[in-house]
Amino acid sequence: MKITVAQLNYHIGNFEGNTAKMLDAVAKAKEDNADIICFSELATCGYPPRDFLEFDDFIRLGEESIARLAKAADGIAIVVGSVSRNPVVEGKDLHNSAYFLEDGKVKYVQHKTLLPTYDIFDEYRYFEPASDWGIVEYKGKKIALTVCEDIWNIGNENPLYKICPLDEMIKYEPDFILNVSASPFDHNHAEDRINIVKANCNRYKIPMVYVNHVGAQTEIIFDGGSLIASGDGFIHEELPFFEECIKTFDLDDIQKTTKDNINPKEKIALIHDAIIVGIKDYFGKLGFTKAMLGLSGGIDSAVTLALAARALGPENVHSLLMPSQYSSDHSVNDAVALAENLGSPYDIIPIKGIYDAVMEQMSPIFGDRPFNVTEENIQARSRGLLNMALSNKFGNILLNTSNKSEMAVGYGTLYGDLCGGLSVIADVYKTDVFRLAEYINKDKEIIPVNTITKPPSAELRPNQKDSDSLPDYDILDEILYQYIELTKDPQDIIAMGYDEALVKRILKMVNRNEFKRYQTAPVLRVSSKAFGMGRRMPIVAKYLS
Repeated sequence: MKITVAQLNYHIGNFEGNTAKMLDAVAKAKEDNADIICFSELATCGYPPRDFLEFDDFIRLGEESIARLAKAADGIAIVVGSVSRNPVVEGKDLHNSAYFLEDGKVKYVQHKTLLPTYDIFDEYRYFEPASDWGIVEYKGKKIALTVCEDIWNIGNENPLYKICPLDEMIKYEPDFILNVSASPFDHNHAEDRINIVKANCNRYKIPMVYVNHVGAQTEIIFDGGSLIASGDGFIHEELPFFEECIKTFDLDDIQKTTKDNINPKEKIALIHDAIIVGIKDYFGKLGFTKAMLGLSGGIDSAVTLALAARALGPENVHSLLMPSQYSSDHSVNDAVALAENLGSPYDIIPIKGIYDAVMEQMSPIFGDRPFNVTEENIQARSRGLLNMALSNKFGNILLNTSNKSEMAVGYGTLYGDLCGGLSVIADVYKTDVFRLAEYINKDKEIIPVNTITKPPSAELRPNQKDSDSLPDYDILDEILYQYIELTKDPQDIIAMGYDEALVKRILKMVNRNEFKRYQTAPVLRVSSKAFGMGRRMPIVAKYLS
């Protein structure tokens, strides 16, 4: 039996585009004489559709897509994820389902059982879980259809769930497993997926074809990496990361696999590629072509510009250099050098005149009060004003350049440097921003070396350094990682050897600045716990504040 894996980039709510893309893949699979073509979870509507699922018209359009695909199931079977209605009065109105289409009709539908409701997932809000399980027979083979999370509770050992769907399906002695997934990227997750697929194959002694999404849906990025595994738990092939791929496999060849064939997984390279896909799809799926950002000569804006230039083309990213009276000459020179290295357009507008005008208007109210964060924020907001003016006039989408370390502790100015339509590196800790810069420069110098080696500074007052307000980033980032990604208690972090006062100060900063993060642009998710829809914290709270 020949199975075509279609790892595609879908667009939420674009039923026409998604269906047309799948029909093209069906035609290619037929040319390859495939018996089955398998698409991914909720492929008709894109993942995650969220509250679009509350509209009956949205569900109807998904049904029309299934009908169109069923007509194409002529001489080939099609497996595709889509929403289905729950005919039972009790429970939610909808199921998240895998459809098996054959001879122009729906032959079988298997609903998803395990509905993830954690981090970015909120499926139990919309879907009713499956309550029965079977298999589908096709061309002499018995097939177990599973949907994403349904393979993540091997032997009912996952404490989140009370049933293992494959333990139920295996009673019917299936010959292989098809899994339609929407498994988001984080820089560790590809390894997790391999382990879970291998564990299922080892437990049930049958091969698995695991089909994943690729591309980005606002802040969520899908890396592809679809997997084909033998019944002995060897990975026959792992499809490419961050690109569409349609490839046909012979089931007999899969079963002959005796060693793993997997892609390299270097953290910084994966983050680099993920962010580029995130930028490209955010712009492409919204119909935008041009971006802009404030370029300071610092490491964060430099990395953001380099990534945006690779995603959109350097000619489509406009930089605005806005030196103040506190900006060093080398910062301006570094920013100019970077823009010219990339071939990216830029303008220079000093902000001293704007700053002085604001201070003159405020002086009757401010009186003789000393310089403090107020004056620093006026500079940042002057830059925000200019950035947004250029964005409005020319239609360029402003990119936010804040990193995760700064976002965590509130080291940014609302309506100033936190402006933007998309937060590009806000899920990348400062220490990894430096590693990204080095990766960008691996073939030739693009980001000036001085930008990478000079001490980080916001340059909002004379001789300012980030270290004036924050601990060294090596220490800060590790404490933040323990608290944010690993959700460790303060006492556990202190027990690791960190200074108690420092830990409490940092965690207090994190919690007290939730109101800032609540108002910032969507953050491209590259870690297991990004700021945004996967981390839901109250703004008004006392804990650690």
